[in-house]
Amino acid sequence: MKTRRDFIKAGFALGASFSLSDLSGLYAADAATAPAPGGSRSILVAVRDGDRVAMLDKALAELGGIGAFVKPGQTVLIKPNIGWDVPPERGANTHPDLVARLITLCREAGAKSVSVFDNTCDEWTLSYANSGIEKAAREAGATVVNGKDESLYRQTDVPNGVKLKSAKVHSLALDSDVFINVPVLKHHSGSLMTSAMKNLMGIVWDRRAYHRADLHQCIADLLTRVKPTLNIVDAYHPMVRNGPRGKSVEDVIVLKTLLASRDIVAVDAAAAKLLGHQPTDVRHVQLAAAHGLGTLDLDQVDIRRLRLA
Repeated sequence: MKTRRDFIKAGFALGASFSLSDLSGLYAADAATAPAPGGSRSILVAVRDGDRVAMLDKALAELGGIGAFVKPGQTVLIKPNIGWDVPPERGANTHPDLVARLITLCREAGAKSVSVFDNTCDEWTLSYANSGIEKAAREAGATVVNGKDESLYRQTDVPNGVKLKSAKVHSLALDSDVFINVPVLKHHSGSLMTSAMKNLMGIVWDRRAYHRADLHQCIADLLTRVKPTLNIVDAYHPMVRNGPRGKSVEDVIVLKTLLASRDIVAVDAAAAKLLGHQPTDVRHVQLAAAHGLGTLDLDQVDIRRLRLA
């Protein structure tokens, strides 16, 4: 598994231009931990150089604590990426430690219930088990829901969609009081990257419909109907090639980073930078910004840069 230094030294070697400046765009001088006044600007927290749990706790504290998002008696959906029948070290799924900590925090905040699911790509029972998420979620007190049960999805209009006019969406994504979106950051052969927006393909029944229409536009369109309360991107060891499933641990590098924001456009713009892209390179991020769903220009975002080590 490669380190951040190896990644930078190799110049990404994946067809994208990458340099230290791409990371320093988020961690300018590694000293900018005190933000400028935010006003009405979106807030993005970028934490680095800690373990996943410590980085999550730090990010949430910067955003006002879990109580800013979860109130006593509310129902919570936590949506990780559980799409693939591979172990955590492969970087194809959200790490179980992150999911478990989020569940614990939600329960401590007084959540009535916490549910976890994904409409997986590989066979769901194997993906749930071998990702480590099913065991971690159950032990932390969540209800683990079968994402392959079509009866749990409802046909839903997407009135502001350009290409996607309706979709079968999981009832938990439509009905939960709080929706926490917890993707893993990785390369994707079809959409350039998987991050917060792409992870929402796991709340729709017919994923292939996106590909039959316009993948990027459909990703953006769904957000006009279902928008997470909070987005937390697991960028501890992102997959940088052969995504979305990957072939081996050689596809993964270590960045020890976590991003968090209410603004799904801003968090994906920052995620794109971490993979060596410009935010405008990722078409669905551009299209979501065009829908008015968040801030694409990171210069207009209040970025809270935190370093734990």
